[in-house]
Amino acid sequence: MTRTDTDAALAQRILRAEARAIEAAADAVDEHFDRAVDLISSCAERHASVLVSGLGKSGHIGCKIAATLSSLGVTSHAVHPTEAVHGDLGRFRPDDVAICISHSGTTEEVVALAAILRQDGIPVIAITRRHPESPSALERLATATIDDGVETEAGDELDTPLLAPTSSTTSALAIGDALALAVASRARFTDEQFAKRHPGGRLGGLLRPVTDLLRFRVGENLPLIEPTETVRAALEHGAEAGRRPGALLVVDPKDGSLAGIFTDGDLRRLVRADAAKLDAPIADVMTKSPRALQRSALARDAAIMIQEHRQDEIPVVDEHNRPIGLLDVQDLIAMRLVEQD
Repeated sequence: MTRTDTDAALAQRILRAEARAIEAAADAVDEHFDRAVDLISSCAERHASVLVSGLGKSGHIGCKIAATLSSLGVTSHAVHPTEAVHGDLGRFRPDDVAICISHSGTTEEVVALAAILRQDGIPVIAITRRHPESPSALERLATATIDDGVETEAGDELDTPLLAPTSSTTSALAIGDALALAVASRARFTDEQFAKRHPGGRLGGLLRPVTDLLRFRVGENLPLIEPTETVRAALEHGAEAGRRPGALLVVDPKDGSLAGIFTDGDLRRLVRADAAKLDAPIADVMTKSPRALQRSALARDAAIMIQEHRQDEIPVVDEHNRPIGLLDVQDLIAMRLVEQD
């Protein structure tokens, strides 16, 4: 880096170099990737484990790959290659599969682990730089070799090279994600299965059933309003259950289906425009056929509706469009599932 380079310019060069590495890895994907997915999928079906190993920075990438596989339903653990040959080999079972990461393909500890596993008949998936004319030691031991596509590390061209793995670890991380998602796609891994393995945090919260989030429920604290009731009577009706919800749900008296919604915002606008309309039938001022969520929806669906339609109160209905509850945007804000404007 010359003194005329800015930090921002250097950052752009590094990021573009790493992006090119991922592009090269994508271009190199071939039947070896399919073979690796076959191995991991079969391992998952046997309820065996995928053990991921790498040394140094590659070991940290291996930890992330193992965590991603685990969150997608594949039992997976990271294993340090040095500790493996000093006792941790007992963690490997005949039905397991190993992923070994080494950009050079010559990392002594990783190659030694792969050799032992190969002797024990455990398949090895290598993430490394492939050299077709002169395969590395790791590539020769591997059952499937995925090319990381990296010829030079980002930063190698600087006056003072960074001397740290950059593009190769970025590429290995992306390959691990691709493997995990390909295995999950083949297994038709569902949102519900993911939620069971990731119940915490915002991501887990977004996968909760919307019915779990309802504070206002029909038959408990959410009265239903008939279209002929006046706005004033409907408001009094709504207050009977205690804390009034942020909207009133109006139903068709014939079949109980959702006919309309009247929100606090509607009330404020009505009073400002013509307070006399408080004695008009609520059917005259409600929003007819409002957007609603099915009881099978997830919190994620509610968050999308709020973001796309700016809808603060969301009716939740059954398969016959009959209300079962009302979801308030403030509940999602409190759970940090959506952000307050």
